[in-house]
Amino acid sequence: MAARLKESAMPRNLYGPDHEAFRAVAAEFVERSLKPRAEEMLAAKSIDREIWREAGKQGLFGLDIPEEFGGAGADDYLFNAISAEELSKFNAAVSSCFGIHSDVCPPYIVDLGTEEQKQRWLPGMAAGELICAIAMTEPSGGSDLAALKTTAVRDGDDWILNGSKTFITNGFQCDLVIVAARTDPTKGPKGITLFMLEDGMPGFTRGRKLDKVGQEESDTAELFFENVRVSDANRLGPEGMGFIAMMQRLPQERVGAAVSNVANAKQILLETIDYAKERKAFGQPIGAFQHNKFKLAEMVTAIEVAEAYVDDCIAAHAQGKLTAVDAAKAKWWSAQVQNDVLDDCVQMFGGYGFMNEYRVARAWRDARVTKIWAGSNEIMKELIGRDLGL
Repeated sequence: MAARLKESAMPRNLYGPDHEAFRAVAAEFVERSLKPRAEEMLAAKSIDREIWREAGKQGLFGLDIPEEFGGAGADDYLFNAISAEELSKFNAAVSSCFGIHSDVCPPYIVDLGTEEQKQRWLPGMAAGELICAIAMTEPSGGSDLAALKTTAVRDGDDWILNGSKTFITNGFQCDLVIVAARTDPTKGPKGITLFMLEDGMPGFTRGRKLDKVGQEESDTAELFFENVRVSDANRLGPEGMGFIAMMQRLPQERVGAAVSNVANAKQILLETIDYAKERKAFGQPIGAFQHNKFKLAEMVTAIEVAEAYVDDCIAAHAQGKLTAVDAAKAKWWSAQVQNDVLDDCVQMFGGYGFMNEYRVARAWRDARVTKIWAGSNEIMKELIGRDLGL
């Protein structure tokens, strides 16, 4: 039987019966649709569209989408957090792809879209038929969103987009992508506007799937825009308000990342505890050696403390009270704890921990990017430092 931290941990009082019922649905989807195809996704370096559609049928993609547009209309971030937890227990890369599509992108369209745009895109997104991505990062910009160079120039009732984006999750197979482009070079951050680009638009192309160190199941790609003509009907939100829109919605992306970080590390730690009980050296389980026992005690404590703070952030966000600074704290700290814990888990497995056939090795590789994406840990600390008046 797998170890269970919750037998000795402080109780989590965040979720009610409805949330736990949804957790059972998400966990059953993982068992039925994801685990049997794990090796297939790894080999293909992407998630088959059949799996996307099955996730849509199970209601994993419509949590933030109103019922009239095919979603669940849950209006409760706790359901999003449960989905992220259950997916992350299985695989961080799949959780990332699904999270961008279902947790990060929909609020932009729900909050900023016209009625026609909502009718046009949201039902397909909820069903898993239209895969969505968001394109902020550029080759030269990294975390500095205000410095983006992709441009959109007005041409009658259209816009002409030129530029490129990189490290775009879901970028290779997305049907829709939210693109941030500079529409007024004289206004700095206030000169950025969001557009919805659709697969097949002339001049919109993708590079190869990027060859990453980890998260191989996630199709990550570069996107290129060469004189892409985009109707003003595909502009998302007011002209010049794109940067503000991104800043307002980054806390949800960052707390979602924190949820995934903790859940993934916690699951691998549970498996490591089991291994430490079963693996023997010098006539006893390796977990019985004082060093290993102390190390596991440290890891369990680190995870539970991180989980408690992230749970508070989840509750605050569900109430509309999560600040950008607290989201930054959750994002960088959970990423650091995850990487530290998984590195120690690899060490506990010894040579086997360095073998790709072991989940701990893959999880260790997958986790490294979490200190970089959604705003690097250094940027998170900069935000926190500024809030201190420094």
